[in-house]
Amino acid sequence: MSLSRDSSPTRPPLWISVASFVSSFDRFVVSPILVLVAATFGVSVGQAVAIASGYYLAYGLCQPLWGALSDRFGRIRLMRWALVGAGVAGMISAAAPNLVTLVAVRVVAGAFFGAIVPTSLTYVGDTVSDAHRQRALSDLMAAMAVGTALAAAAAGITGQLVGWRVVFAVPAVVALVSAWGLRSLAEPPRTTSNGVGAAFRAALSNRWVVVVGILVFVEGGLVLGVLTLLAPALQAQGVDAARAGLAAAAYGIAVLLSSQVLKALTRRLPRWALMAIGGIALTAGYAVAAMSVSVPTIIGIVVMLGITWAFLHTSLQTWATSIVPEARGTVVACFAASLFIGSSIAAVIAGPAADHDQWHTLFIACAVTAAVLTVASVLAYRAFTAREPAPRSEEVATDV
Repeated sequence: MSLSRDSSPTRPPLWISVASFVSSFDRFVVSPILVLVAATFGVSVGQAVAIASGYYLAYGLCQPLWGALSDRFGRIRLMRWALVGAGVAGMISAAAPNLVTLVAVRVVAGAFFGAIVPTSLTYVGDTVSDAHRQRALSDLMAAMAVGTALAAAAAGITGQLVGWRVVFAVPAVVALVSAWGLRSLAEPPRTTSNGVGAAFRAALSNRWVVVVGILVFVEGGLVLGVLTLLAPALQAQGVDAARAGLAAAAYGIAVLLSSQVLKALTRRLPRWALMAIGGIALTAGYAVAAMSVSVPTIIGIVVMLGITWAFLHTSLQTWATSIVPEARGTVVACFAASLFIGSSIAAVIAGPAADHDQWHTLFIACAVTAAVLTVASVLAYRAFTAREPAPRSEEVATDV
């Protein structure tokens, strides 16, 4: 069984979507249960945030390694073994006796789950033609969005009714099932690699890889890092874990709906305009919440973050898959590393705001940073397209 560019698919296979779904689900279950975990172990929410920040840090730091290994040994093989490791770590998380143990095993789970999404994105880059790639990535994002929405909603309700330990066990089981399902997929054709070192040199010597990495580092902090604290923000307003989780689920719903709008707009708007839409949504969401921190405005931020993820993040992501095709796995992995290292650092920096209810100051800082990110992303991409040969899809349909 082999894959051919002559019969290039236009969407990701089912089991690739399922693997991406469970990776996204596991990544977002923690926010609605932070308060519950903190109560179980008798610690503050700021201390419990280590569950998320440690996960994100491991998720990010392991990306370059996973990318190089996928270039060397294959996308499907890597995802299968990573899902097994993530599933085992998830089961241990559900039985953790104290916060230190839980943080440690969540770090391991993050390291293994970190292989899934970037490798899935690379798989799409390997198998879907340029003309259809951003729409295929939007389909993959839809699977992730469903995982995000279900995670936020189910984690809060499940944690409230039967305990937070079940919340970690469910994605562990799904990860193991996904590893079994992926056995039916063949490895996609790849450009011959000259080794891990050569792949890193090809990726990191390209200035546009570095530029995109910096942009997504900031975006990761503003979207994923602060998103982790928004359910606790609702709980600080007197909302229980179940309802806070349902409110946070608006993020996944916003991503899902926005990704469908994005697919329609990719043929009508240039990518820099899509970036601008996402960045403006991010800036506006934080600016409104900074003026009045309340349950409606925090839910509004969640929705705006979903729009940002669909428009700005997908555009940056698609840009990353196109820069160095011969080291695509490594480039996408470095991209993901920047994203999650940025989210981890932001969660740590913003953690004290959760403990001291300083949401106004946090949201002002986020709004200003989001405005700068928006301008920088648009200018950088326009400079890239002015100096680099335009991809065929940009000439025909303004997408990659």
